[in-house]
Amino acid sequence: MTTTTTDQGKLWDLIKDTRYGMLTHRHDDGQLHSHPLTTQNKDGDDVGTLYFFVPKDGDIARHVATDPVVNIAYANTDDDSYVSVSGRGALVEDQAKKEALFTKMAQAWFPNGPTDPNLGLLAVTVVGAEYWDVDDSKMVQLYKMAKAAITGEPPKNLGEHKKVAV
Repeated sequence: MTTTTTDQGKLWDLIKDTRYGMLTHRHDDGQLHSHPLTTQNKDGDDVGTLYFFVPKDGDIARHVATDPVVNIAYANTDDDSYVSVSGRGALVEDQAKKEALFTKMAQAWFPNGPTDPNLGLLAVTVVGAEYWDVDDSKMVQLYKMAKAAITGEPPKNLGEHKKVAV
């Protein structure tokens, strides 16, 4: 197993247990806008692409069509893990993929199921990613922060930070 594969596996491990990601895209006025979305991938087999269900007639679909550059930020504060994914988004017409990824949760937003005419499948091709993962307990983290405050030296070893090539 190569380092890249291991890094991608670690990236997927951090993403898969985080229920929502904040997808950021650019609006017509140049401002950045973020939306909470659920990552639909069920496993890490295709970590190079993240899938989301979005309304075809919504802001995300409209803006990604003209500017595909997006970012997805994941924060799992319970586990102290954070991920930032840079990518290129596009709506894809893949009925088999929609059916494979569709869940009861998605049914709340798209009541007609995977054949809902407004169900858009947003595929974000991952260009790069970065993660921060802290293994220390909250008490150990507080100790390191308090020590840093007293000594005036930045805290050391507060977790793993890595940029991932995808």
